[in-house]
Amino acid sequence: MNALTALSHLVPQINQREVPAALIDALKARFGANCSTALVVREQHGRDESSFEAPPPAAVVFAEKTQDVSDAVKLAAQYKVPVIPFGVGSSLEGHLLAVQGGISIDVSRMNAVLAINAEDLTVTVQPGVTRKQLNEAVKSTGLFFPIDPGADASIGGMSATRASGTNAVRYGTMRENVLALEVVTADGSVIRTGTRARKSSAGYDLTRLMVGSEGTLGVITEVTVKLYPLPEAISAAICSFPSIEAAVRTTIQIIQLGVPIARVELIDHNTVRMVNAHSKLQLREEPLLLMEFHGSPTGVKEQAELVQEIASDHGGNAFEWASTPEERTRLWTARHNAYFAAVQSKPGCRVISTDTCVPISRLADCLLDSVREADDSGIPYFLVGHVGDGNFHFGYLLDPAQPQERIAAERLNHDLVSRALRLEGTCTGEHGVGLHKMDFLVTEAGVGAVDMMRTIKRALDPHNIMNPGKIFSV
Repeated sequence: MNALTALSHLVPQINQREVPAALIDALKARFGANCSTALVVREQHGRDESSFEAPPPAAVVFAEKTQDVSDAVKLAAQYKVPVIPFGVGSSLEGHLLAVQGGISIDVSRMNAVLAINAEDLTVTVQPGVTRKQLNEAVKSTGLFFPIDPGADASIGGMSATRASGTNAVRYGTMRENVLALEVVTADGSVIRTGTRARKSSAGYDLTRLMVGSEGTLGVITEVTVKLYPLPEAISAAICSFPSIEAAVRTTIQIIQLGVPIARVELIDHNTVRMVNAHSKLQLREEPLLLMEFHGSPTGVKEQAELVQEIASDHGGNAFEWASTPEERTRLWTARHNAYFAAVQSKPGCRVISTDTCVPISRLADCLLDSVREADDSGIPYFLVGHVGDGNFHFGYLLDPAQPQERIAAERLNHDLVSRALRLEGTCTGEHGVGLHKMDFLVTEAGVGAVDMMRTIKRALDPHNIMNPGKIFSV
């Protein structure tokens, strides 16, 4: 078996549906200059941060309001043509690829903050609002939105993929923080799910159904999310460790003792070296934990002292504190740029990114075995993790001209995910299934559960036009 044959099951199955010229004409008549068939625009909307490649969509519609999305979906439904929602293009699992052809609906221009209800700690936004834009809009209220996946992702995209990130250990994920949605369904109808109330027992929980559906059940056009008071005091610290195991054991003990830490991120020594080069830092090139504490000045001090004591018991040393906003921003920006630092370390490379999550008590078992396998493979990689909730990521750096490297990396990914599932974890903690994890979803959830998902999909999208070819096959 040659390399390309071995690779065939690792790439998306391209099954392009015909996009009739009549549909393109109808879209141009309805949207004018807001409908583009220019190749450069289509190519921009036909790729994300994954390593997969597929032909671009046949057209891109730039929506500016809910009615635009509804009209575009109605036209696509008339011709049974796929619709792929597009936010800022930062997804990692091939969510945006037009593997069955179709049109892309870009909602980035739907970027208005519609209502800030500070007294209720909620805000309602259009889907194209990014997390940084949202926090800028609400900062004068003394509130903030904590979900932080690293990239300046759109709130609609974060809802669709059930994103989380560095703050999830304290504030949860999009699943816990989305209260209500407006969604355009597969026939172009507009529905609302949920309310601004903090809880409800009214009927099926359609909000939770849509959050994490990855655009396969509808296009999100409005989102209401929770806000939180800005902490009275914030302090960040980094601590270096003699080994990854020591850093992980420290994290496990912090969580099991109930320390209300806001963030705890693991960066391995390879990634520290890359980050130093990219961000012009002088961090010790050892495994480290980057931590943040929120609360009252007294509470933050107590948390930090307890964590420092726990870390010392595991060989942690060289605690460095960052109490000013500028110092904290510098450290967290470096963490968020770890992906780009890794790519810069090997010019021209592509990245296969992993995303598993396990119960905190199984974190050391899963992570340490995965590190050993990655080291033995000889493939360059970076390792970061939101280890406070058992979530971590490898990024394997590949030469796209060497198919064998991709095969080896996918084998590492397969073994890592299989290990996580054996330890009662999940194949994806926050990136979503997309194209890359479809087989793993069946292993994790079981055939019966995936069949139930298919039943829901067929009922809500009988012609399979909403981002087809993602999560599971229909």
